[in-house]
Amino acid sequence: MRGPLLAAAGGAMGGAGGPLARAIRAKLTAALQPTHLEVRDDSPRHGVPPGAETHFGVLVVSESFSGLPLLQRHRLVHEALREELAGPLHALQVTARTPQQWQRDPRAPPAPPCLGGSKRDKRRGKEEEEEEEEEGRQ
Repeated sequence: MRGPLLAAAGGAMGGAGGPLARAIRAKLTAALQPTHLEVRDDSPRHGVPPGAETHFGVLVVSESFSGLPLLQRHRLVHEALREELAGPLHALQVTARTPQQWQRDPRAPPAPPCLGGSKRDKRRGKEEEEEEEEEGRQ
């Protein structure tokens, strides 16, 4: 078996990644000894300031997941990233597979769509609607 493939964080599943991406990668590697690890920074798709690291997706392939239900696999990932989840990490998409599952289907799921936006954007939208209504009355 070849050594682990540890993909860096970035727009796709490659690139250098910032400090939070590197911390996520290091902690998951230490806790789960993955044979394959992908860390994806989805922050730019979520209306956050440039350079903010708040939304991530991880694909972890580890023998540690063998025999465990999906919920327990996610708990292991969340436990490894407890500090990050209590602080700067706002959202985390987890895909946790065994090496056998990864061998059968070696594809990463797509990033989920952004369903929100910032509160500021929502307020601004309401203000713009009110301004348009006011202009329509004049």
